[in-house]
Amino acid sequence: MDPLPTPSTQPGRDALAALLARPARALIALDFDGTLAPIVADPEQARAHPDALPALAALAPKVAAVAVITGRPADVAVRYGGFAGVPGLEHLVVLGHYGAERWDAVSGEVTAPDPHPGVAAVRAELPGLLDGSGAGQGTWIEDKGHAVAVHTRRAADPQGTLDALREPLTDLATRNGLIVEPGRMVLELRPPGMDKGVALTEYVRELGAESVLYAGDDLGDLPAYTAIDKLRSDGTPGLLVCSGSEEVTELSERADIVVDGPEGVVRLLQTLANRTA
Repeated sequence: MDPLPTPSTQPGRDALAALLARPARALIALDFDGTLAPIVADPEQARAHPDALPALAALAPKVAAVAVITGRPADVAVRYGGFAGVPGLEHLVVLGHYGAERWDAVSGEVTAPDPHPGVAAVRAELPGLLDGSGAGQGTWIEDKGHAVAVHTRRAADPQGTLDALREPLTDLATRNGLIVEPGRMVLELRPPGMDKGVALTEYVRELGAESVLYAGDDLGDLPAYTAIDKLRSDGTPGLLVCSGSEEVTELSERADIVVDGPEGVVRLLQTLANRTA
């Protein structure tokens, strides 16, 4: 059995102790891309790490709930994660579009509000903007329904392309009442008020969780980290886990535990499953 890593902060150590003492009152919340699924050049090819489902299925019956909180549409995350119909994951919840959508394993259904009208306007204008900007070569548009993302990982200079597109995409988003969320070689245009911190906080309250673990890898996970800080200050122990990478360091600088990408996240989940009654 792998040993549990020791959190680097006292609040992290307190949270891990609380989780192990009363796992049935703990929430395990996880990002998808870069955390449960390795980052790939084509987002449509992303799939959960092969050992993720067995690890989650072993841990989920021992805790209050497992939630996947992702910027992807909920049904896409369910398909790419292979979450539907897995024994042990009967009460898994996927909060897609940063919590705007929700899929429950119990019903197998997605509930979601109508898309923000600015998303349709951006969707229509974005191809022309990229073609005319001179910086759009090698980019790829991902239509998420409630948001639109521009990926630069396939470009000859991914970071340079990302930097060049930041201003024109921010202008486009602002004109249509949206915001731009930067990530690992991606700029996502989405409605304001949708973030993982809000989704996490609301689900913690709904569940009445007494401790929380949140694992993420990218800038879009920072609001969830901030939410954990607030929960801690309000008396709910929270453990911050970073699925480490060389592309983003902001999370590792704040995390209680840093693991080596999705493989490290899976090992941590496996160890928690083995250590909880």
